[in-house]
Amino acid sequence: MPPKQPMLPELVEGPELGLRQVQPAFHALSGGPLILDGGLATQLEAQGADLGSALWSARLLADDPDAIVAAHRAYFAAGAQFATTASYQASVAGFAGIGMGRAEAEGLIRRSVELAQQARSTCGDERQRWIAGSVGPYGAALADGSEYRGDYGVSVAELREWHRPRIALLADAGADLLALETIPCLAEVEALLAELDGTGVPCWLSLTCAGEQTRAGEPAAEAFAMVRDVKEVLAVGVNCLDPADALGLVRQATELSGRPAVVYPNSGEQWDAHARAWTGSASFSAEDVQAWLDAGARLIGGCCRVGPSEIAAISSIIGAQPA
Repeated sequence: MPPKQPMLPELVEGPELGLRQVQPAFHALSGGPLILDGGLATQLEAQGADLGSALWSARLLADDPDAIVAAHRAYFAAGAQFATTASYQASVAGFAGIGMGRAEAEGLIRRSVELAQQARSTCGDERQRWIAGSVGPYGAALADGSEYRGDYGVSVAELREWHRPRIALLADAGADLLALETIPCLAEVEALLAELDGTGVPCWLSLTCAGEQTRAGEPAAEAFAMVRDVKEVLAVGVNCLDPADALGLVRQATELSGRPAVVYPNSGEQWDAHARAWTGSASFSAEDVQAWLDAGARLIGGCCRVGPSEIAAISSIIGAQPA
């Protein structure tokens, strides 16, 4: 028996960031699956970019913004309907670490949205496309691999305070929704949901997991259940994980949250945080897409080491789905 179709919440007005106009993506989720992009860093490296700094692709917001636009365009050309901004590692504190003042850092975070919008404006057809403002985990800004462990030793209150400026900047810059992505622990899920609850800013939430647990070793099911009463969360699921682990988590996400699922795994290769290199063989297959769809996924793409060719394959499969 196919799973019960998850329902979308109604967005509500909130006091902090204000009620955002309900975006077409919100309604589009009710009509069928949508295609996400792949790994932004993957495409930037394929274009020849050097991502060796602690800021990874976020450094290019200052050094080579045209490369970011080109990467977004490559994914749009492959069939992606979303551009995920180059703000995953971006933070005011991180930019301060390389000598930038607060105003300049805030401007670069805003620029991540503007560059994605620029890429979208060059698309020559009438297909709907959206900008997802990337809100990566606290550990990504530390550049020590802790986003794959979740062992921050930081309180929920401190995490809320750290995430708050970027959330506000991305929303104010005009992102259609926020991608709360690669979240490795329940404390950070709690912090992000508390920040978004009542704001009216739409988002998706995706965990990074191993098996059925967060990277911190907690039941992912607990995080999926936490979103049920937060109306700003349009979809919940997983990213930046082994493709083999995705299906069971997609089923849990839709069942426990009452939302459509979002899923965008890695290629299947493993990241060595100490060596800062990928190891092993790729196992990502667009053939997995149908199983994810059947389990309730409505936002589907790829993460690290998944490029435009894989997104094109996903697009071919999703394009054949009935409306």
